[in-house]
Amino acid sequence: MRILFLHNHFPGHYQHVAAALAADPRNQVVFITRDRTGSIPGVDKRVFTPARSADQPTHHYVRPFEDAVLHGQAVYRLCERLKREGFVPDLICSHAGFGPSLFIKDAFPDSPLLGYFEWFYHAKGSDADYLDGPVSADDACRIRSRNASIMMELANCDWGLCPTVFQRGQFPPAFQNKLTLMHDGIDTDFFSPKPGAPMVLPGLDLSGAGEIVTYATRGMEPYRGFPQFMRAADILLKQRPDLHIVVGGDDTVSYSRLPPRGRTYKQMLLEELPELANHPRLHFVGPLDYPVYRDMLRATDVHVYLTVPFVLSWSILEALSTGCLVVGADNAAVREVIDPGTNGLLVDFFSPDDIALKIASGLDRRAAMETIRSAARQRVIERFALKDLLPRHLQLIRHLAGSAEPAEEHHLQLAASA
Repeated sequence: MRILFLHNHFPGHYQHVAAALAADPRNQVVFITRDRTGSIPGVDKRVFTPARSADQPTHHYVRPFEDAVLHGQAVYRLCERLKREGFVPDLICSHAGFGPSLFIKDAFPDSPLLGYFEWFYHAKGSDADYLDGPVSADDACRIRSRNASIMMELANCDWGLCPTVFQRGQFPPAFQNKLTLMHDGIDTDFFSPKPGAPMVLPGLDLSGAGEIVTYATRGMEPYRGFPQFMRAADILLKQRPDLHIVVGGDDTVSYSRLPPRGRTYKQMLLEELPELANHPRLHFVGPLDYPVYRDMLRATDVHVYLTVPFVLSWSILEALSTGCLVVGADNAAVREVIDPGTNGLLVDFFSPDDIALKIASGLDRRAAMETIRSAARQRVIERFALKDLLPRHLQLIRHLAGSAEPAEEHHLQLAASA
């Protein structure tokens, strides 16, 4: 098979499936991306660069669409070069929402397109109005317009994937039957418990710590509950003299509104909570490589995952798979993977007092929480294990590429009803 992947970030959601396909010498795998870093053996990586950025004078409702068009245009031009080289894919897999696949059907009209759809934007009832209440009329119109490129990709793709029930439920009902529920998958062999593992990270040895709480995020921002976590940390560090708190991640913004120019949310929270600045038991360890990150999860007593109702992070499933006692935000995105008191604890996202109270309860009842830890891992093994989902993903790819075996012919119908 000839497979073409499109994703702004390399390898993004296609890390495992691209590697599996490239490992078969009968396949030719090309990956188009904006990301110049990283490689996968056997994958022909091609980097595109949009001709320009979306112009500032463009109406702010349609600026994201203009940006998507520029991405799609650059990918189209790169695909024209691929065709001159003799490459025409049997299947295209594209991460939707940012534009690379907008014109892919014009470049390769006879190639099936399998889209990966993470989010459909709403002004009410999900992320946009969760933090600060109802949005303005101007913001509501802007948010609706944000879906323009996603709607084009939904209409043009031959089939789609969506990772969670909650996320699929955000898409228009008319399109939901076109979206197979299929998560990327968690490597449950890698993210596995190691009882008694010490907390030893580069430059930080907490092997003698009495209590450890962890929090990990791509960016320290309101969408991932960073302000509420820091306020809860302030409460806990005053109450528990043996507690150490470890925070992994970048001091950046991925999804939230940007802070004032020249400022970061971390800086703002440390100014709001001055006793946390240079606190000897609060450790910011930055972004961690996967093996080190797993070591952190293995050694924690309580892991905290806070989010608005939005795209579910890999990190919560990785923590559950590692057997962490996870304290998570009580909203629909998280309730899909945590049943409170069964495989984790849920808290009021907006209440640092409640967050601190549930963390303290987990610390005080560590022995009693072992059943919850075991159930946490079992949930991921049953629903999100890479060893089960990767074969399903590859089977769907073979089906759409026209190389499915007869026993696989009804996969689409079965998957759509999952």
